[in-house]
Amino acid sequence: MSRLTCDETYLKDLDEYVRKVFDRFSIFAPTGEREILCMANAGNLIALKLYADMVFYKKILRTHPYAEAFELYKKAAGIEFGENGELRGSEKAYPLAFQPLGYYLVTYRRDSYLKDCETIEEIEKMTLAKRLGCALELAIACITFVSSAEGVNLAGRVLLEASRSPELFAKLQDVIAENAADRTFPELGLVTGKCENIADCKILAETFLKKAAEEGYVYACNSLAAQIAGQIVNVAAKANDQADDTAAKADGMPDEVASSSDSATTAESLPSLIGEYIHYLKIAADRYEPYAANRLGLFYRTGEIKSHSGKAVFLDYVDYQLAKEYFQKATVYPDANSAWAFFNLQKYYPNDYIENIELMNEQIDYIKALNPNVYDLVMDL
Repeated sequence: MSRLTCDETYLKDLDEYVRKVFDRFSIFAPTGEREILCMANAGNLIALKLYADMVFYKKILRTHPYAEAFELYKKAAGIEFGENGELRGSEKAYPLAFQPLGYYLVTYRRDSYLKDCETIEEIEKMTLAKRLGCALELAIACITFVSSAEGVNLAGRVLLEASRSPELFAKLQDVIAENAADRTFPELGLVTGKCENIADCKILAETFLKKAAEEGYVYACNSLAAQIAGQIVNVAAKANDQADDTAAKADGMPDEVASSSDSATTAESLPSLIGEYIHYLKIAADRYEPYAANRLGLFYRTGEIKSHSGKAVFLDYVDYQLAKEYFQKATVYPDANSAWAFFNLQKYYPNDYIENIELMNEQIDYIKALNPNVYDLVMDL
């Protein structure tokens, strides 16, 4: 069980935040953001976490944004790291701030925003196993007090990494048993099983990741969809190989002797896997996550599912109108992936622009701003 806890201080701070900011200002307006800074400087835990978010996502410019945000998250979470990386918690803590600290420990100099970030000495001193163990404890502490899909996803991410390495699993097994295994989180409706070996750990990871996805955490949805895409491509490849073998055997045998039962057995799982693939992408796409919406648009336009190991095509699922709707959805809350959606709209639906050159040029301007690499491609259409 996690050693981290919190008292009711954060609830009082939340009430103060609602009264002084949420009920009075737009939280996206400078007046609201400045009030958050003032409250953070006065020690309000909610404001400290929001201040850290603004620095982390560069709403406020700092020379060393990630290191400064890390310090703010620590204050909001009431956390200090000991000389050997051990967690030291305070009861005066905002549980939602546990999750970003865990995110730092997992991704620092490895992935995402923190892959090339400035040096953070406290993390530098920790081994990977220590970092992941602390991250898991932070994630579990977070979801013990609040229903955080981000916290659930973080726990799943740590468990998934542990399930892929016998050495790492051996180092983390006690931490997993103490924090994540055989637990019930009533507010999330999440019940976890045992974790006595790597196979258990993989199942436990999937339990957390699927719950995070069902709670609407789009990055868990995308991660699960990517894993399922790999399974689909592999199963489709095996089914094709088995079908080829069956055909080859049939060439030299009477028709009644040749059998395609092996290929049918392999292929019969594909509809279920494709259904799962669509399901998780749809959760994210319907929340306007551009990568998922564009990927779903491509699937409905081409029938294609890609993974690191190759691709498979399922033309029975092609639906041009549905594809267009998802490409458009990918542009509602734009990021770099939205540039691909604009590109796909112009590539696959050129007739929409014959009498609307203004729209075409507007989208090309968006593409140039969002992803210059895609701009070069759209200019060749």
